[in-house]
Amino acid sequence: MKQVPAHPKIYHITHLRNLAQIVVTGGLWSDAGRIEQGLDCKIVGMSEIKRRRLEELEVGCHPATKVGQYVPFYFCPRSIMLYILHQGNHPDLDYREGQQPIVHLQADLRATVKWADQNDVRWAFSTTNAGTRYAGFYASLDQLHEVNWTAVSATDFRSAEIKDGKQAEFLIHNWFPWELIEKIGVFNQNINNEVLKVLAAVEHAPIVSVERGWYY
Repeated sequence: MKQVPAHPKIYHITHLRNLAQIVVTGGLWSDAGRIEQGLDCKIVGMSEIKRRRLEELEVGCHPATKVGQYVPFYFCPRSIMLYILHQGNHPDLDYREGQQPIVHLQADLRATVKWADQNDVRWAFSTTNAGTRYAGFYASLDQLHEVNWTAVSATDFRSAEIKDGKQAEFLIHNWFPWELIEKIGVFNQNINNEVLKVLAAVEHAPIVSVERGWYY
């Protein structure tokens, strides 16, 4: 198994249509926060899994908090969820626009944890998809070795062990500040141009880059 990267990054995927609202509201909201505020978002996830994360599944290291109260990130781009969106044929998925409008919002894990600790914001990470009933949760950087980093970086996830490990998540409670987004990775130049339009008058404008290798 690979060692923990020295400077691990985290990635949140969302639809291009949501970007302007993310900027206006100053950051990313959890599903619970989004619902509470009545925000109109383009939903790309699976409704049943989202319901389970909101209503049933707790973050083990922060008792009495549900997974859906946290903003989710993966430890890699080109996630398995993106593959599902790309295929567009999962029976539990209403979304059918493919991967091209999906943008990757990248942040630095250690910078995020530093911000969270300074602002008394709960955070955690899971060893697999946090929407499963068997995910393990941790809230210490000393336990990052519990993540299967070999699986995280794998491009072939037909193995059950790799598939489980690649879906590890980083979670931050309720809200994630826009200022911590350091880069936006996109599918092609057309999407790149659309993102730049959204960021034209924004004080904090992350690097925008066509990252074809982050997609299928």
